[in-house]
Amino acid sequence: MSAPAPDVVALLRELVATPTVSGDAAAQRGVLGTVTDVLAAAAPHLRVQTGTDPDQPWTLLTSPTDPARPRLLVACHVDTVPATEPGSWQRDPFGADLAEGRVWGRGGSDMKAGVVAAVAAFAAADPGTPVALLLTSDEEIGSRGAAAAAAAVADLSVGAVVVPEATGNRVVLGHRGALWLTVRARGVAAHGSTPERGHNALLDLVAVLNRAGSELPLASEPFLGTETWNPGVLRSGTVPNVVPDRAEAVIDQRTVGEGSALLDWWRAQPEVADVDVLVDLAPVRTDRDDPWVTSLPAGVEPAPATYFTDASVLRPVVGTAPIVVWGPGTPAVMHAVDEYVEVAEVQQAAAAFTDVLTRWPA
Repeated sequence: MSAPAPDVVALLRELVATPTVSGDAAAQRGVLGTVTDVLAAAAPHLRVQTGTDPDQPWTLLTSPTDPARPRLLVACHVDTVPATEPGSWQRDPFGADLAEGRVWGRGGSDMKAGVVAAVAAFAAADPGTPVALLLTSDEEIGSRGAAAAAAAVADLSVGAVVVPEATGNRVVLGHRGALWLTVRARGVAAHGSTPERGHNALLDLVAVLNRAGSELPLASEPFLGTETWNPGVLRSGTVPNVVPDRAEAVIDQRTVGEGSALLDWWRAQPEVADVDVLVDLAPVRTDRDDPWVTSLPAGVEPAPATYFTDASVLRPVVGTAPIVVWGPGTPAVMHAVDEYVEVAEVQQAAAAFTDVLTRWPA
C-alpha cells in the first residue's frame, strides 16, 4: 500500500514557518531534512545523497534507474532573504498564515512553493522514471549550495532541468548572470579640519562611481537584454572629523556574457586600489524551439527572468541539456514585504510537474 500524497498546503505552511535565511546553515539543513523525510515516506525508493560541507548543505534525491538514462533534474533552493523591518509587515513574516487563498510569509514565492510542488511531483512519480531532485542552500547569496553540489550533479546523466522559481507558472528560458564586486580606494587619514593634509578615499571612490555611469562597457544580447550595474553598498570613514583613508563599494552587475570587460574596467581605474570578485555567475539561455520545451504544459514567456538562479551553476555540469525556470509564485513579491503565494498556483504547479515527470522521457 502506497503512502498518502503529501498535503502541499500543510507542507508549504510548515516550510514558510521555518526561517531559513541565507547563511544559517543549521536552519537550512533542518528544512532539507524535513523535505527528505516527507519524500522518504511517500517515495521510499528514492536514493539520498547529502553534502559534507557543514556551511553549504545540499541534498540530492535520485530514482533507482540505469545511470546511463538521462534524468529530468528539478533544482530548488531552501534559503530565503531576511524579513527586514518585520514591523512593516501586515502579517508575521514567519506566521505562514492561510488567508485569502494565499499562504503569507517570507519564502512563500521565493521559493518554498516551488519546493513543495516538486515534492508532490516526486512523491507521485513512478520509481522507474529517471529523475533527480536537488535541494540547495544559500542560493540568494551566490548559489553557494549549488556550487557545493555541482560535482554530484556532474556524475548524473541529465536530459533537462527545471528550476521552479516564481514565474507565475510560466516557462522562462533564461536570465542574465551576476558579477558582484567589492571595489576599494585607498587614501591618507587626516584631521577633518585640515583635509588638505590627507587624501580622501571616499571622494576617489565617488569619482569612479560617477564615471562608471557613462563609461562602463555594458554589453547587450538580443534575448537577455542589456547589462546593468548597481552600487548597492558603500562603506567609508568612522567619524565626520577624520578624512577617510579607505572606502569600498559593493557593485551588483547583471551580465549577458562572461563579464571580463566589466572586471577589467574597474581594475583599470586610477583611483581603484583593488577589486575582489564576490559572485561570478554565468548567464543562462535555452532555445524556445527545443523539443522538450515545446512539450511543456505551460506558456513560454517572451522575456528572461530578471533574477539569477542556480541554473548558472548547473549549466556547466549538465552540458547542453535544456534548462527552464518555471514555478509557482509572483515575481513582484519576491524579497518584498508581505510576501505570499497563491495556493491555486502551488496546486497547479504540482499537477503540471507531476505530468511532466510522468511523461519523462518524452
